[in-house]
Amino acid sequence: MSAASLPPTQFAFRSASAIGLSEGAPAFGAPAGFEKQTGQIRVMQYSKNGHVKVMDAQSLEIIQEFAVKDILEIDFSPKGTFLSTWQRQIKTEDGSHKNMSIYEVKTGQELTSFSQKSQNNWNVQWTDDEAYCARMVSNEVHFWEPKNLTKTPFTKLRQEGMSQFSLSPGKSTSVAVFFGERKGAPAMVRIYSITNFTVPLASKSFFKADRVQMIWNQLGTNVLVWATTDHDKTGKSYYGETNLYYLAVAGNFDCRVPIDGLIHDVAWAPASKDFVVIHGQMPNPKTTLFDQRANAVHEFGRDARNTIKWNPCGRILVLAGFGNLAGTMDFWDRKTLKKIASVSARDTTACEWSPDNRHILTATLSPRLRVDNGYKIWHYTGTLVHTEEVNELYAVNWRPATPELYPIRSALSPAPKPAANSTVAAAKPAPVRAMGAYRPPQARGTPAPALFADANATSAAAAAAATAAADANLSKAALKNKKKRENAKKNKDSDETTSASAPAPTAVSGANSPARSNTPRPNSNNGSSNNSINKSKPQNGSLLPPTTTTTSATSQMTETEKKIRNVTKKLKQIHELKEKQAAGETLELTQLQKITAEAALLKELEALKV
Repeated sequence: MSAASLPPTQFAFRSASAIGLSEGAPAFGAPAGFEKQTGQIRVMQYSKNGHVKVMDAQSLEIIQEFAVKDILEIDFSPKGTFLSTWQRQIKTEDGSHKNMSIYEVKTGQELTSFSQKSQNNWNVQWTDDEAYCARMVSNEVHFWEPKNLTKTPFTKLRQEGMSQFSLSPGKSTSVAVFFGERKGAPAMVRIYSITNFTVPLASKSFFKADRVQMIWNQLGTNVLVWATTDHDKTGKSYYGETNLYYLAVAGNFDCRVPIDGLIHDVAWAPASKDFVVIHGQMPNPKTTLFDQRANAVHEFGRDARNTIKWNPCGRILVLAGFGNLAGTMDFWDRKTLKKIASVSARDTTACEWSPDNRHILTATLSPRLRVDNGYKIWHYTGTLVHTEEVNELYAVNWRPATPELYPIRSALSPAPKPAANSTVAAAKPAPVRAMGAYRPPQARGTPAPALFADANATSAAAAAAATAAADANLSKAALKNKKKRENAKKNKDSDETTSASAPAPTAVSGANSPARSNTPRPNSNNGSSNNSINKSKPQNGSLLPPTTTTTSATSQMTETEKKIRNVTKKLKQIHELKEKQAAGETLELTQLQKITAEAALLKELEALKV
C-alpha cells in the first residue's frame, strides 16, 4: 500500500489561547473546514474512536456541548460513548460536592457523579468493551454496568488493606489489586477474574514496596509490577529502591525480573511477547530486552537513557534520554536488533508515536519549560520532517487509530526529504552549559556517598573544560565581572596568608590609597567604631566589614533589618541570573520563576524602608 493511499493522520495541540488541529505527514497543515477554538482552554482529549472534546475529529462538526464550568480534567471511555469530567472540589458543610461526573456523549445527559478529592487517579477505570467501570472506595472496588450507573454497584471486591487496583485490557478482563506492607507482613499483588472474587487467579508477595505500578501487556495475559520504596536503607541510591515482578494471569508462572539497580522505564512490546527495561545507575544505565519468561535475550548497551517508546506495530523501538538528560533518541529495528539512527531532541518533555508507525512527535511543553515551546516530527530514519514553534504550548496528542490501517513493510522505507524549516531547526546550535557531577535536588549541599567519590574525582577535568567553553560564550561585561571576582578572591587568600607574620600597614587617607582596604570601618548598625585592624576584601570599589564584625552586627539586627538584608540578597541573585541570561546561558525553570518575582521583591523592599 502506497503512502498516498493511506488515510491521513491528525494531531491536536493546546496553547494558552487556542486549540489547533494539524494533519500529519506529508501535508502538515490545518484540515480544510476546521474553525480554530480560541479562549482560555484548560484541557483537551481525544477519544479512542476519533472525537476531541465535543468535536468529531473526522467531520470537524460539534457533537455536544456541556454547560459545566471550571473543568480541569476530561477523559473518554474506550469506545467514546461516555465522557468523564473532574473539577476542583469545593468545601461544603456537609461535604456533598460531587465534582467528578460521567456523561453520555450522544445525549449530553449526566448519568452519575461522585466526590473525588484527589486529582491523581481521578477517573473510573473501564473495561475495553465498556461492559463495566470501576472505582476504589476505602478498601473496596465498586463495579457498575453503564446502563445502571445511577444505581448501587452490581458487585464489590472488598479486601482489607487494599490500596491500588488495575483492570486488565483484552477480551477477558481481570483485576489486579495491591496490598502494602503491614505489621511485618510482606506486600502482595493478587489477580482476580472480574466474575469471581472468591479465589485469586494468581498472587505474588514481596518486601520493599511502598507503592507499585501495574503494567499490563495488550492482551491482558501478563502483568509487570514495578515496586518502589521512598528510601534506600543501604544508601546506594537517593531515589529509594525499585524491583520488578512478573505475573501470569493464568497463575502458572511468576518471578522477580533480574535487574541491576534502579528502574527508569518499563514497556511491553505491542505483540505482548517481550518487554524492555532500562535499569542501573545514571549516567550509564543498561537497557535489556526480556522474553515472556523474564529471560534476558538482548542488551542494547549502556547509555544515558530513561524513556522507552515502541511504535504501534512493534517494529521500531525508541530509547531516549529526556528530562535532565541530553535528549538523545536512538531508533532500533526490533527485527534485526540493529540501530537505525540517533538524533538529538533536546528539551523534550513529551513524546508520542504517530499511528502510521513511521513518525514520532517530540514537544517542549509549558509549564515544565516556558521557552522554546513547540513540536517536532521525526521519521524513524532520524530525519526531521516538520517543526513548529507554538507560544505557551501545553499539550499535543495524535488522533488514535488502529495500527492495521498503516501496515509497515518488511523492508524499511528510505528516509524522506526534510522540510525547509526543519533544516533550519536542526542547524540551531545547542546552548553551551557548564557541566559537573549531577546531584539530585534532595542531595545537594550534602556530602557525596563513598560510592560516587571516584566518579566525582574523574569529572574534575571535564568540568574545567566545560567552564572554559562557557567563558567563551560570555559577553565582555560578564567576563570582566567574573575576572574581578576571581582576582578579589585571590587577593583575600594572599592577605590571609601573610597577615600572621607581617604587621598591619598604617591607615592612609585618600580615595586611591592602596592601604585603604585595612582601614577600620564604623559599624552602622550600632553607631560604634571597631578600633581593631582587620583584613577586608575590596569588591566593586566598596569595603566589606570583617567577618567577626559581620557576625556581631547580624546578632544585633532588628527583624526589619534582617528582612531588608534577605530581600536585598534575593534581588542580587536575580541580577546575577539576568546577567547569565543576557550572556546567552539557558536558565532552568526555577531560575526563570525567581526572575519573575523581582517586581514583588522591589515593592516589599520599598515597604520595609518606609
